[in-house]
Amino acid sequence: MGTPDFAVPSLKALIDTENVVGVICQPDRPKGRGYKMVACPVKEVAVQSGIPVYQPEKIKSPEGLARLKEFEPDLCVTAAFGQLLSKDNLAVPKLGTINVHASLLPRHRGSAPVHWSILSGDQITGVTTMMTDIGMDTGDILLKREVPIQPDDTAGTLTDLLALEGAQLLLETLARLKAGTLVRIPQNPDEATTESKLTRNMGNMNFSRAASELDLQVRGLAPWPGAFAVLDDMVIKVGRIQRTEGSGVPGQILTADAVNGLIAACGDGAVELCDIQVPGSRMMSAKEYLRGHRIEIGKVLGNSNAE
Repeated sequence: MGTPDFAVPSLKALIDTENVVGVICQPDRPKGRGYKMVACPVKEVAVQSGIPVYQPEKIKSPEGLARLKEFEPDLCVTAAFGQLLSKDNLAVPKLGTINVHASLLPRHRGSAPVHWSILSGDQITGVTTMMTDIGMDTGDILLKREVPIQPDDTAGTLTDLLALEGAQLLLETLARLKAGTLVRIPQNPDEATTESKLTRNMGNMNFSRAASELDLQVRGLAPWPGAFAVLDDMVIKVGRIQRTEGSGVPGQILTADAVNGLIAACGDGAVELCDIQVPGSRMMSAKEYLRGHRIEIGKVLGNSNAE
């Protein structure tokens, strides 16, 4: 059971080593300007491998439960499935359900653990395999693997890395399960953090904050929902920043040219907005943008009220 790119390495690892009798993922969703129905990455891999796919709106529904029973699974594996399982769902597989989670539980429970690891300023993250229960990432821990967070990691790049690490940890978990050496460790609720879902408005950049905090915001929300600021009435998406020299009113444009780039004052100095995207354009370096466009020095980047 899985839906996005994060789940693909785990599915491929299972296809290579086990008998995958079925895949359950989220329904196809409209995407792009034409709102064309698009299959999720997990479904694409399953179809290519000739594996039956079921896409319930709610796996907890009587229909969802009945379809799960038809697969007669010995074991279920979940990885970023996107739906909570019911007690009846969890009773179907003989050996239970193992989840691959992209954090070091019990820290960062929830649907966006990678983003929150960066947003929180963590130096170390990782992956955890756990026995799924009816709570939100509250089941017994099986195995963990630590992964350092690099200074240039974004939520996107870190998710890709953790997806590969998670697949390897899953195979190790299954090997121990077969050998009878797998140990279940209850989570300590006193150490748990449960994070909220991401919203677009979380990307609003407040330049009165320190450069380090702005950097975590930009990296932690890339590629979605993305960090952004407003110049006059134009929303500018920000893909990468770095601390630099300068001072002024927070958000004030200090430099804006194709040689020195786009620099704005912040709460403890200044930041260079290295990569930006304006409406109707692609993400590009600010220097490239400034070769053909002008941004007035002295103007102030502000917040948007967009949700």
